[in-house]
Amino acid sequence: MLFSKLFNDKIDPQCAYCQRGKTVDPETVLCRKKGVMAPEDSCPSFRYDPLKRVPPSHAVLDLSRLSDEDFTL
Repeated sequence: MLFSKLFNDKIDPQCAYCQRGKTVDPETVLCRKKGVMAPEDSCPSFRYDPLKRVPPSHAVLDLSRLSDEDFTL
């Protein structure tokens, strides 16, 4: 399922995920076609690069709120 989310071609175009863009800092992407762009911007030359996507982090189980009674039947 994670594989299909990362390599899905039907994502919203963003310069942060484009093959033609290079991330300079978290607020700037340097595009070969358009120059300096914001990461959430896009243009008609968008080409999706799945390796630039960062997968969502996994949920962390917080056991401090649970007691032994929660695990007994």
